Amino acid sequence: MIETRLRRRLAAVGTGYFSQFHYDAWRRMDIDLVGVCSLDMARAAETAAAFADCQAFDDFESMLDAVKPDLVDIIAPPKVHMAFIEMCVERDVSIICQKPFTCSLAEAEAAVQLAEDASVPLFVHENFRFQPWHMKIKEMLETGRIGETYQATFRLRPGDGQGPAAYLCRQPYFQKMERFLVHETAIHLIDIFRGLFGEIATVTAELTQLNPYIAGEDSGFIILIFKNGVRALIDGNRLSDHITKDRRRTIGDMWVEGSKGTIRLSGDGEIFFRNFGTNAEEAVLFDWDDRGFAGDSVYRTQKQILDHLSLGSAVVNTGRDYLANIRIEEAVYESSKAGRRIFLN
Repeated sequence: MIETRLRRRLAAVGTGYFSQFHYDAWRRMDIDLVGVCSLDMARAAETAAAFADCQAFDDFESMLDAVKPDLVDIIAPPKVHMAFIEMCVERDVSIICQKPFTCSLAEAEAAVQLAEDASVPLFVHENFRFQPWHMKIKEMLETGRIGETYQATFRLRPGDGQGPAAYLCRQPYFQKMERFLVHETAIHLIDIFRGLFGEIATVTAELTQLNPYIAGEDSGFIILIFKNGVRALIDGNRLSDHITKDRRRTIGDMWVEGSKGTIRLSGDGEIFFRNFGTNAEEAVLFDWDDRGFAGDSVYRTQKQILDHLSLGSAVVNTGRDYLANIRIEEAVYESSKAGRRIFLN
């Protein structure tokens, strides 16, 4: 059977640090990027010039009306998400929206409902579960490699958060985020663990701020108990680092422990397995491309969405599904503030 794929007219808004990975991925896909929008017109023009017949804009609504896309990639800050989503829904344009998704749970729920009421597809650009090492670990769990899963630990250690210059060289707005470690970073790990172990029943957290030069928390412990009994610990500290050639690749180390053995993920994206009762680890070989962001996970994320829109294939990062992550995030902050365990519905 021959696949029938509609070639999409794509427009994108945003030219900040992370947008480079989006544009690199789109360049390798079967789409036509017809418009790029940015408050910085020079950056918009520079980005658009890398694509054939692509126009540059400094106004989002003007771009939508001029190029008439059928898919928009919003790579802009949360404060504009709702307005941009409303403009896309009015024009029946499918939406991919970067995380953090909108400014609050209430706004995220409103955005998802608005899109669903108009039958406009809305996806959140959550790429961490598409990193190849996480995909391989999921495969190992599904094939029973470690037997009954007991627990998992992720030590988040990017090492970029010390002193007054923390984050300034790459994403300076990090310094002003009142919610930081969880809202910006640990939300990725929440999504990864949901992908590996299913839905979460309870949350217990203790968060703190170590660097006085930033507005939000940058360290903390988060305990997740899943409905199937699996337990997970997110041990996060953005000031500390870990052993790796590239501290952005995995942003930390992970262990998944079970009755038959333990899986360990290194900072270099390497996976090791140790049989229960033995002391020797073995390397788990798997193929992945060292390009783009973190094993080309941005490409995998966008490709999955494009395949879903064109072919109807399965997709995991809909706006509706992502609301579960934001509700868990809210529970984390509530638990830390109240000093107690939070039960999720």
